[in-house]
Amino acid sequence: MRNHTEQSPEQSTDARTKAAGAGAGAGAHGAEDRGLPLAPLLALATAAFITSLTETLPAGVLPAMSRDLDVGESTMGQSVTIYAIGTALTAIPLSAATAGWRRKRLLLTAMAGFALAHTVTAVSGNFPLTMAARFVAGVAAGLAWALLAGYARRMAPVALQGRAIAIAMTGIPVALALGVPAGTFLGEALGWRVTFSLITAVTLAVIGWIVATMPDYPGQRRDGRTATTPRTLTIPGVAPVLFVTLVFVLAHTILYTYIAAFLDRLGMGGSTGLVLLVFGAASMVSIWIVGIHINRRLRALTLAGVVLVAAASALLAMASGSPVLVYAAVTLWGLGWGGAPTLLQTAVGDAGGEAADAAQAVLVTLWNAAMAGGGVVGGILLGLLGSGSLPWSVLALLLPVLIVVTGARAHGFPARRAGRE
Repeated sequence: MRNHTEQSPEQSTDARTKAAGAGAGAGAHGAEDRGLPLAPLLALATAAFITSLTETLPAGVLPAMSRDLDVGESTMGQSVTIYAIGTALTAIPLSAATAGWRRKRLLLTAMAGFALAHTVTAVSGNFPLTMAARFVAGVAAGLAWALLAGYARRMAPVALQGRAIAIAMTGIPVALALGVPAGTFLGEALGWRVTFSLITAVTLAVIGWIVATMPDYPGQRRDGRTATTPRTLTIPGVAPVLFVTLVFVLAHTILYTYIAAFLDRLGMGGSTGLVLLVFGAASMVSIWIVGIHINRRLRALTLAGVVLVAAASALLAMASGSPVLVYAAVTLWGLGWGGAPTLLQTAVGDAGGEAADAAQAVLVTLWNAAMAGGGVVGGILLGLLGSGSLPWSVLALLLPVLIVVTGARAHGFPARRAGRE
């Protein structure tokens, strides 16, 4: 296995010895479980939860924010867009600029940026200042997202790296399933400023958690071997994974962003919260399945995820107001989508090898660009063709995704992950 970043032989041997020794003397599964440092992995999961929750939270408290800041709701809605822009514009250059930083220091810096941005958002009475804070939060998200998967990989023995990433990524479906609805409820009950203040408090708690439990690792040595983005894109397997990331996330976001409008067309507008809860619960099951099987079946799981989301889109396209079909579809959607962040970040890390940090930064950029693009494309489709066109557009986008995953058998989505058997 090629290291995620440059390490001395002594550091690499010591880390592997400790990780392997942690599970000695038990059965296979017991040994594996004890080889995972759960406390720091759960700290990473909480950081992922904060980044995912923060990105979309303003959508749930939009009317109150727009009233307090004296702007229209459509204008206030750009607070979601500017967050994604902050991440997309800065993930690659900042990851390159901080490649030599020690990983713990960099993660703490990102989380401190979150705490500052949330605090400013909570107290701001000025729209431009609020937007600036949201941009800073997006920048911090870019740093954090580029770190999370690599950090999780380095804390685990080689055979359990996929499972470690799965644990670290559980914060994403939890935020989608529970965090955003809970934040919306708190915003309505206590005010949106209290909600952002609570996120600041949680972020500060995570900072303390990281300080207390997270191991530290060096960054990359600044020499001729330091990966650049163009060089990273030429590594076999990296480009196919990045293409799949861009198009898969775009397809998902087109439908997810406007799911309320789609359900309203079916006469289920009052069930949006329950539908999203079912989606989130299925996503959690997907994360669990992926965590168990990713080390041996990354390719099969990725193909299954694409097919499940395509099947869900087909069911939604034919739902015609049938609640049974809708709930069946969102269950399949969650099962197909929930493990996608883990699968894609693991795949790009495997393909990138020693350039994995740079590859992760590109993935984060494309992910957020796809999220922003999904909102725009979905909005155009909604205005021109109506919400019924959304699931059909997802099906059209998933066809090239399926073709690329199928074709990337040697590199990107190999049938066997080297060194994991």
